[in-house]
Amino acid sequence: MSKHIISVVDDDESTRKSTTLLIESFGFQAAGFESADSLLKFSQLRETACLIVDVRMPGMNGLQLQSHLAIAGYKIPIIFVTAYDDRESRRRAMQAGAVAFLAKPFPADLLFQTIRSALPVQLSERKNLISVVDDDESIRRTTTLLIQSFGFQAAAFESAESLLKSGRLEETSCLIVDLQMPGMSGLQLQRHLAASGYKTPVIFITAYDNKESRQQAMQAGAVAFLSKPFNDTLLLETIRATLLDGEPSAKTA
Repeated sequence: MSKHIISVVDDDESTRKSTTLLIESFGFQAAGFESADSLLKFSQLRETACLIVDVRMPGMNGLQLQSHLAIAGYKIPIIFVTAYDDRESRRRAMQAGAVAFLAKPFPADLLFQTIRSALPVQLSERKNLISVVDDDESIRRTTTLLIQSFGFQAAAFESAESLLKSGRLEETSCLIVDLQMPGMSGLQLQRHLAASGYKTPVIFITAYDNKESRQQAMQAGAVAFLSKPFNDTLLLETIRATLLDGEPSAKTA
């Protein structure tokens, strides 16, 4: 499991599940708990980087959990969520050090920004740069905006040559590369990077999906081979799977 976990504590199963999936869509590891007691029994509680906690729950409520964790010496940032936003609960939570107090239902972008503000700088400013290489400007722009909407940093390049000259390969965690491009093609770029010692994962995208190219790309170590137009969710899941598979070293020694 990831060292840094966003834990969701909510007795409402549908809310707990949807919030957990939303957090994972941002690129974080998430864990869901139906009660404060189940969270406290979690063996990796000390690896939890942020808590999203419902205020009203059977047994120990959110405010009591906040107090219990403070007494036990935990300094985990807490974001409260509630369908019953009242001034007194909000005041008590914020005075006790809560990061935020969000009313259900909350917008996805608000939750993402709140989590970023809650995490330590080294986590919130993640170095997961996704670089997009495509000679089609509209595809390049829309793909870049889509990746940014997932919560990742993105950089766009009109050609393989422009990527190689950019100086951004060392910080790139994943490449999304068009197969057919003027000059150096996607497959040629893949071979060039491998020969140069780079282990950056490559996701190919193409409007011309053919069996031979797909076979060459996958045999050379490509993560995926997606046909344009691709589903937003499919791209997100592919990126997530790539990044969660481990932090690849940008280049071998």
